[in-house]
Amino acid sequence: MDKTSKILITGAAGMIGGSLARLLEQKGFSDLLLPAHAELDLTDNRAVQAYFAAARPDYVFHLAARVGGIHANANQPARFVYDNTAMQMNVIEAARAGGVTKLLLPGSACAYPRLAPQPVKETEFLNGAPEPTNIAYAAAKINGIVMAQAYAREYGMRVVIPMPTNGYGIGNNFDPAAAHVIPALMRRFHDARESGAPEAVIWGSGTPVREFIYADDVASAFLFLMEKYDSPDIINVGTGEEIDVLSLAKMIAETAGYEGKIVTDPSRPDGMPRKVLDSGRLRALGWRPAVTLREGIRRMYRHHFGAARMAGRGAGRTAQSA
Repeated sequence: MDKTSKILITGAAGMIGGSLARLLEQKGFSDLLLPAHAELDLTDNRAVQAYFAAARPDYVFHLAARVGGIHANANQPARFVYDNTAMQMNVIEAARAGGVTKLLLPGSACAYPRLAPQPVKETEFLNGAPEPTNIAYAAAKINGIVMAQAYAREYGMRVVIPMPTNGYGIGNNFDPAAAHVIPALMRRFHDARESGAPEAVIWGSGTPVREFIYADDVASAFLFLMEKYDSPDIINVGTGEEIDVLSLAKMIAETAGYEGKIVTDPSRPDGMPRKVLDSGRLRALGWRPAVTLREGIRRMYRHHFGAARMAGRGAGRTAQSA
């Protein structure tokens, strides 16, 4: 890639796409294609083919996706499968037909088997069934990975398939019906503090262990891989920093200045018991994350809700769990 390359980012209005667009602009890339949904419906094959023929991008980051947490996956499985499969199918074929130099199409950690040995290595892909609570999204991602690798084999397409862990950051979706765990908890504790609620309930037992990565670090890793990695073999993108959900909730509550009781609800689904990636291959190439989980949460809260409350009422007291 050089600074005059024509670079298409699908999903540029989203969290990761927005971070990547800002990063590329900061680095002096001058010809970015950032079509909004109103300009380009990626589920429409003819529209996608026409856009690629007219715009003729050199590099494509396909970051558009229908995403959401356990609640959204459970209530809209058909939309998750259809929209994500259609979008990536159309983009991959249009990239091939248009002679794109290189395509980056992310997979997702949820595409790995539910009971894969932890931390999960890339070789675990397709070695077992995914977590049932996000099977629709995982199935679409698996299809995209297999399709991209098939195009690499049959047509010689240059594709990059990063497997990022759970992303969060500025631009996250805070809709209670669709939010992932960090924005959902952030909204819950912020609202609880504002209303003076004596307790706040979190889904599940609080025991599942997760790994999270700040959106700017995901963008940094994607750009690094587009420039330096030239293989269709999937490659994990994580931080190696893991935390159980209850400890995460306490961290977010402290950031939001919430001092009430945190109550777990074991009747709600937990999802995978532990999901942490082995990102040794990426680190061996020379990439490292720059933002810790605590710092990322602080930045995100400050952006979406104003100044962080870590030293708020109670002279440093933190929320207590039930």
